[in-house]
Amino acid sequence: MKKIIKIMAQAAFFVIVSMLMNALVAWLGINIPGSIIGMFVVFFLLQLKWIRLEWIEAGASFLLAELLLFFIPPSVGIISYQNLMLHEGVQIFFVIAIGTAIVMACSGLVAEAISKRKGHSRS
Repeated sequence: MKKIIKIMAQAAFFVIVSMLMNALVAWLGINIPGSIIGMFVVFFLLQLKWIRLEWIEAGASFLLAELLLFFIPPSVGIISYQNLMLHEGVQIFFVIAIGTAIVMACSGLVAEAISKRKGHSRS
């Protein structure tokens, strides 16, 4: 029970950060999603050691494990736009495929760089 409350509190932290950053984006009128700015804010707070990884790790792990649930609404939405899919589906597919390939390549390069960096710091 204590672990569930801990996970809920940590997940709530991410929701609050996202809501605050969405409000900031709306107030400033910029075209960047608040959740993206929130991700950078959390990253910088971790780098500055204002928050510790242990304080948010369980909630972040839970949210990552349940990430698939966040893709269900867009998948259902596709059904509502059958005409768009029929006319522009090929272009949309290629944009998604190219974007996915770029993200995978960048993620691999970053993971490799982190792995090498950690490997050199132990020597």
